[in-house]
Amino acid sequence: MELWLTRAGSHGEFEQKFLDEGRIYLTWDELGEDLSKLDNRQSLLALLEQTYPNEKLKRLQNHSSQIWPFVKTMQAGDWVVLPSKKQPVVYVGKITGDYVHNAKGPDPFFHWRSVEWFGQEIPRSHFGQDLLYSFGAFMTICRIRRNNALLRLQAMHKAGWQAENTKSVIQHTGQPTNHDADDVSDDDGFDFNLADLAKQQVVSLIEQKFKGHELTRLVGAILKAQGYTIWQSPEGADGGADILASNGMMGFGSQTICVEVKSGTGTVDRPTVDKLLGAMSKFNADHGLFVAWGGFKQNVQKDMASSFFRLRLWSQDDLLDELFAVYDKLDDELKAQLPLKRVWTVVAADD
Repeated sequence: MELWLTRAGSHGEFEQKFLDEGRIYLTWDELGEDLSKLDNRQSLLALLEQTYPNEKLKRLQNHSSQIWPFVKTMQAGDWVVLPSKKQPVVYVGKITGDYVHNAKGPDPFFHWRSVEWFGQEIPRSHFGQDLLYSFGAFMTICRIRRNNALLRLQAMHKAGWQAENTKSVIQHTGQPTNHDADDVSDDDGFDFNLADLAKQQVVSLIEQKFKGHELTRLVGAILKAQGYTIWQSPEGADGGADILASNGMMGFGSQTICVEVKSGTGTVDRPTVDKLLGAMSKFNADHGLFVAWGGFKQNVQKDMASSFFRLRLWSQDDLLDELFAVYDKLDDELKAQLPLKRVWTVVAADD
């Protein structure tokens, strides 16, 4: 049994499709041929050269090392992890079928395998940092073998997906079977997303320093740095609003916002968001902002489209983007709690 990393588009644009349909897809555009008929990886590389004549050879070799195992190496019973690009969660599934080719597509969904997604919306914070490091590989598909990853996920599953206890991490001295070593992309030896790793360090620091009501204080500081005058509820029952904000002098402005902040790692559902809509009426606020550190249930963003002009939803990534944008404007006391530094680095070339 193996553990595989898969991604649902560079921006997570196919994530809902993967989850709703119980499948993982190859998402290479225009690659419509039946790949099961290919005898070896060299024939796949030749097909890629024909399909993408303007791509460099090294890039196509990289692609073939990801496509080939999807078609030839993955087995029913293998596990897959799908780190969400939209929420701070990870999905875990089990492959339940062989490679399937559908010539009718639509493009790019010509190739798929069926998956049972038995691990739903597991907070990223429940996984060890070394596992998150492997989940951050710059690959669409790769086999994960570092640090006994499969055994550790199996132990987490047995424990109901509770946060991994680093003191009880399974120690396994046996070496994995090194089949298809030349034809499969593994997490060993590949580049990793340094920006994502750096962001996870910021996430860890915020979770340490801004627990519970302290996260509300951080959100309030961000809004003040954006030019809002705010009222912040004291710790305890908030009466329906954690923060009230206005863009006018002394809070007497035309844009009035009712803010709810949830600092837990669990995803927020639709009924919880609906309570904010009720609080907006109570406080005569024209707009609402719901900040959920753990993100939102899968369909919340879609369900809330009807409230687009009244309500905004910030998950973890949104909060971090807003934080980074105004960090220099935060007061010195808060910056001392959350010391950050902008770093420039060379972008890895695709070839």
